[in-house]
Formats: sequence, C-alpha cells, structure tokens
Amino acid sequence: MPYVEIIIAVVGAFALAWLADLVSGRRGLFATSLVSGVAAVCGWFLAVRVFAASTMSEWTWVLWSLVASTVALGAFFLFRSKR
Repeated sequence: MPYVEIIIAVVGAFALAWLADLVSGRRGLFATSLVSGVAAVCGWFLAVRVFAASTMSEWTWVLWSLVASTVALGAFFLFRSKR
C-alpha cells in the first residue's frame, strides 16, 4: 500500500483525539478531533517542509505529526475556557 503512512497518521490523530475526549469526560469529540487533526498537519509540515527531517516516503514524519498532536491536545486542555 503506497499510502499506509498517511492512513496511520490519520487514524493515530483520531485515536489521540478520542483518548483525550475520554480523559476529559466526553466534552466534545469534534473539538478534540479538530485540534488533533490541525496539529498533525502542522507536525507533518514541520517535519517535511520546514526542517526537512524526513520525506513522505519515510516513517519519521508520522512520529512528528503524532507528537505535535499530543502537544496541541495538551495545550488545548491547559488553556481552554472552562465555564
């Protein structure tokens, strides 16, 4: 499969969003999915375009995108508005 890295990155970002939603008490899967997805794209951009740490045919960018997703979800829960 030529696009297995992309599929794993998308499923990983959604799994991280789902776990973050479970930990937070089911406050909104859409918001966590949005944050996780945008952060995963930013992690890809940093790995492939900015730092040139990997190419699209390597697995390193998947790790970068999942780490960026984790950091963004942590920041989301740290700085979000609590009513």
